[in-house]
Amino acid sequence: MVLLIDAGNSRIKWAWLQGDAPGTESGIDVADIDGAPLASAWRNATAAVYTCVAGDAVDAALRAALPSGCVAHRVQSQSAACGITNMYATPSRLGADRWAALIGARTLERGPLVVATAGTATTVDVLDADDRFLGGYILPGLHLMLESLARNTAGLPHAQGAPVEWPRNTDDAIHNGCAGAQAALIERVQARLGADATILLSGGGAEALSPYLACAHRRVDNLVLRGLARVAADVMK
Repeated sequence: MVLLIDAGNSRIKWAWLQGDAPGTESGIDVADIDGAPLASAWRNATAAVYTCVAGDAVDAALRAALPSGCVAHRVQSQSAACGITNMYATPSRLGADRWAALIGARTLERGPLVVATAGTATTVDVLDADDRFLGGYILPGLHLMLESLARNTAGLPHAQGAPVEWPRNTDDAIHNGCAGAQAALIERVQARLGADATILLSGGGAEALSPYLACAHRRVDNLVLRGLARVAADVMK
């Protein structure tokens, strides 16, 4: 059985490859990583295709949790893969999770794409109609923005606001300001790419960010796992 693993900064998510797509997603917090539960969950893996942006210690823990004889393939960004051309100045410096998400996005939609992933960080990346990754943006995720204001100011709370047209309390003012800034960047990138560009919104913060987007967009499940499934089709030949 082929295991797909997305080890992010906050969460480790995995799914078994079913046909050409990931099956049901499972996950744990990176802070709770423990070899024994993972080893039990992954005991039937014969091969693993994974990304890890959480550091060498987490990478070592993942590999140690795989059963003996399991073939592990760590996906790294490169100049081209799965039909996608990487236009980063130094292709290998692009985060592997962003690279896999772009590959996953292309399995869902053709044409120009804005791929927005809302997690610990929010990334906004662009694929053109010719399957070229043109570039992208990284900013603090919504939780980090809210946390930064609460931690670094004397009188502002860790806001628990809600989407409103005109914020009339401090919590709403902070929450709408931070979420609106993220939504505005996504909308600006779409405007630059063209009105026909599709926005795919993914990640653990997608539900919180979605109400702030004034333009049409599609919510999707973990794009990284979808990309890993596509990579696995090539790696496991």
